[in-house]
Amino acid sequence: MKRLSLKLKLTVLYTFFMVLVTCAALAILFSLSTREVLSSTQSRLERRVQDSADDVWLRNGELQLDSDFYSVTQDVYLSLYDEDMYFLYGRIPYGFDSQPDFADGQVRSITEGNTEWYVYDMSFRLTEDYTVYIRGITSVTDAEASFTVTIRFALILLPALVVATAFIGYRFTRRTLMPVKKITDTVRKIRTDADLSQRIGITGGGRTRGDEIYTLADTFDEMLSELEEAFQREKQFTSDVSHELRTPVSVILAQCSACLEDETLSAKQREQIMLIQKKARDMSDIISHLLFLSRADQGRQPLNKEYLNLSELTGIAAEEQQLLAEEEGRGVTVETRIEPDLYARADETFYIRMLINLISNAVTYSKENGHVIVSLKRSGREIIGCVEDDGIGIEPEHLPYIWERFYRADASRTGRQGENHSGLGLSMVKWIAQAHGGTVKAESRPGEGSRFTFTIPADDEEAELENRI
Repeated sequence: MKRLSLKLKLTVLYTFFMVLVTCAALAILFSLSTREVLSSTQSRLERRVQDSADDVWLRNGELQLDSDFYSVTQDVYLSLYDEDMYFLYGRIPYGFDSQPDFADGQVRSITEGNTEWYVYDMSFRLTEDYTVYIRGITSVTDAEASFTVTIRFALILLPALVVATAFIGYRFTRRTLMPVKKITDTVRKIRTDADLSQRIGITGGGRTRGDEIYTLADTFDEMLSELEEAFQREKQFTSDVSHELRTPVSVILAQCSACLEDETLSAKQREQIMLIQKKARDMSDIISHLLFLSRADQGRQPLNKEYLNLSELTGIAAEEQQLLAEEEGRGVTVETRIEPDLYARADETFYIRMLINLISNAVTYSKENGHVIVSLKRSGREIIGCVEDDGIGIEPEHLPYIWERFYRADASRTGRQGENHSGLGLSMVKWIAQAHGGTVKAESRPGEGSRFTFTIPADDEEAELENRI
């Protein structure tokens, strides 16, 4: 199951508690309101009966009633009885068929069928020897029904309230977590572009004060600044050291060459000097690679792109590596499968260096009498190159890290000639491919071999002619 985002989690949590609180408040309100409705109904009934006493009087010994006595006010029906329980005047609600005994000053609940009624009786003495009874009747069911309508209306509005709460909660959460999203996007962009100069930049206007997320963003920017400075110092140190080492290594190589011209050297002395010369050349290669990568990191490694026939350059590089493989005497064969006349705008020196690094690695880590296949073809708007060997391969756990500088996994970087490789070649290959607007990837199976594939944007001859015109 896909994990929910933090925005959605907070929205669901906020909505849940808001709905819970709302439902609890409504439940308490409805419970109290029910009792209040019943109490209000009783009070209204008593007040109406008591006020109706003003509508009854005697005139010349005859009982007189005001017309208001017959009106149904506040859903209360009034009726007048004599001392013998005989109905005199008034109105009785439809459905109230019983004739309960009089209970002066008491509110009683009487159920008739599906309807519940409140009945309130009050005796009223018109003269010392003439007493009448006023009875008030009201429907409890009708009062509860009107309140039920209110409850239903509230329940109908509850889903709308839930939706509105969720929407507001989501908008609020999204706005609150916007800095977190920007932090994440910045980190991803830094990883993609390998550019530590980028910043989150959401701390303006003094908003960091008292806001943990904005404080986090500010702290993150400070950390990026420190990391950028540290990496710049490291790059500068690498560049400075490489420059300083070039001169003594060049002197060592020159002296070795001069010493080897001396015919009086013994065989053992000559062998020792040749070993020093070989190691000095290896050091010179490493220094050259370090300077290349250092300039690339600092953006000081320009590309001199030209309209080149990559098919010819690839064939030349493969033939050169075939000759070097024959000198090693391991029987490794370099085969080519190159489509003719594939053109692209590329830096000739860097392109050949990329091929040499890939092919020499393939030859180095191939088995005895192995095969290295160099292919080049066009697919759409890309030229795809591939260097494949049937050598020792690379373990899956090491494959993601082979592009890192000086990375040499034991299983994938040991062999007869493995000691001559510094672990910088693939870093250079990756930079060259990306600098040309292309990509590079590696596939490998331990014991079966490896395949390195690079792409470079193609260029048509017609497009080149148009550019020249």
